[in-house]
Amino acid sequence: MNNMIMCVGNRHGGDDAVGPYVYDKLKNWESDDFVVLDCGTVPENFTSVVKKQKPQRLILIDAVDMNLDPGEIRIIPMEKIAKMHVSTHNIPLHILMSYLGQHVSNIVMIGIQPQQFSKKMGNQIGKAANKVIQQLKKDDIDSLTVLS
Repeated sequence: MNNMIMCVGNRHGGDDAVGPYVYDKLKNWESDDFVVLDCGTVPENFTSVVKKQKPQRLILIDAVDMNLDPGEIRIIPMEKIAKMHVSTHNIPLHILMSYLGQHVSNIVMIGIQPQQFSKKMGNQIGKAANKVIQQLKKDDIDSLTVLS
């Protein structure tokens, strides 16, 4: 297995539901090259799965406040993760990513700019999530813009 996708977020947290939304759209996608996990708000509970599977690339998807327009998508470099407000988790994602970096050499964080953390996930966020899903299915996430 080459790729593992960790979908992170709160299903009942407005735009923070973007990770679980991506999981729901990909869970029945048949691919020998991807394993998709619904990590909810506790991605640290899935570290043993990552260590056991040893993917070549680990992709995390979550709502991230990057001070952009709602629905903007960015690949967030590791050195910028600690400065971002990343949704609602027990452990900051940069700490999780540092730990998992001991077991996976290629970790990619895909952030989608949220607008709200209450009610339902917004349409702009759903459209952005669908774009990410298409990029994943084409194995073309490298064409996504990197946060500068």
